[in-house]
Amino acid sequence: MTALAPDLPVHPIVNGMWQVSGAHGGIDPGMAVASMAEYVDAGFTTWDLADHYGPAEDFVGEFRRRRAKERGAMALAGLQFFTKWVPRPGPMPRALVEQAVAISRRRMDMPVLDLLQFHWWDYDDGRYLDALRHLADLRGAGQIRHLGLTNFDTPHLREIVEAGIPIVSNQVQFSLIDRRPEVAMAPYCQQRGIGLLAYGTVCGGLLSDRYLDQAEPRGSALGTASLRKYKQMVDAWGGWELFQELLRALREVADRHQASIASVAIRWVLDRPAVAGAILGVRLGVSDNRLDNARALALRLDAEDGRRLESVFGRSHDLFRIIGDCGDEYR
Repeated sequence: MTALAPDLPVHPIVNGMWQVSGAHGGIDPGMAVASMAEYVDAGFTTWDLADHYGPAEDFVGEFRRRRAKERGAMALAGLQFFTKWVPRPGPMPRALVEQAVAISRRRMDMPVLDLLQFHWWDYDDGRYLDALRHLADLRGAGQIRHLGLTNFDTPHLREIVEAGIPIVSNQVQFSLIDRRPEVAMAPYCQQRGIGLLAYGTVCGGLLSDRYLDQAEPRGSALGTASLRKYKQMVDAWGGWELFQELLRALREVADRHQASIASVAIRWVLDRPAVAGAILGVRLGVSDNRLDNARALALRLDAEDGRRLESVFGRSHDLFRIIGDCGDEYR
C-alpha cells in the first residue's frame, strides 16, 4: 500500500468503475456487488468511481451495507472509495456544492467521503476555484476526508495549490502510449507531495497479449468506449504498425519475467515518479483480470527492460506537443 495522506492509504491497483456506467455493456447489479466482494477479499481494497458513472455510487452503498451486515462494521475498515464530482461550469454557490457532496455520501452510504476528486470542463470559467473553496470548507467540517482533482493540467493544478486548496491527488491518463505526465505534471507533483492516480494504463485492454500480432481493429471490433478511446490515442502516438512493435517488445520483456504484456504495462506505470496507483477498469460480474493485476505487483523491471521499451518509444510521436498537457484532450 502507498498513501495519498497519512490517513488515506491506496492500493497500487485501484479498481476503476467507469465500466459500470453503461458505455461498456450491461451489468447485472446483484452480480456486480457480489463481484466487488471478491475483489476486496482478494486484497484489492481501493475503488475509483464518479457521480456520473451510472449506478457506481449506488453499488458502493449496497456493497458497504451488505458487508457490514454479514461481517460487522469493522469489515469496512481498510477499504477506500474515491468518487468524483463533475459539475457543469457555472455559478458555484455553497448550497450547490453541499448538495452534490450530500448526494454522494447518501448514495455511497458514507458519512465521510474518503476522497472527492473534482473535474472542471472549462478553464475560461474561473468559478472552479469557488467550488474548490467550498469543498475545502466541507473537508474542514468533516464531510470529506481529502480532496483530489481529475484531468487538471499542471498550470491549473499549481494555481489551485497556490490558492491554498489542500490537494492530495490528480487523476490523469498515463501509460506506455501516453507519457505526457512525465513532462511537467509528475515533476510538480513530486515537488508538492501530490500523488498521481493513473488511468488508461492498459489502454482499455489494447496493451495486452490479445492484440499481439493482430490486424488493426476497426468499427464494431472496438466494442467498448475504452477501446474506442484508446485506439484514438494509439493512432496519434504512432499507429498500429508501431504499436505492434511495442507489443512485441513488451512480449520479450514479459517472457524474461514469466509475465503478461498487461502486467508489464501496469508495472511500468507504477514505477513512474509520483504515481500512487494505477486504475484498472473492472467489468463486475462479466470479466476478471485480478490475476494479471496481482502479477504486476510482484514484477520488477530492470534497466535492460527499459532499454528494450525505449527503442520503440524513440520512434513514436510527442503527444505532449500534439495534444498538450494532462487533460487537455477534454478541453
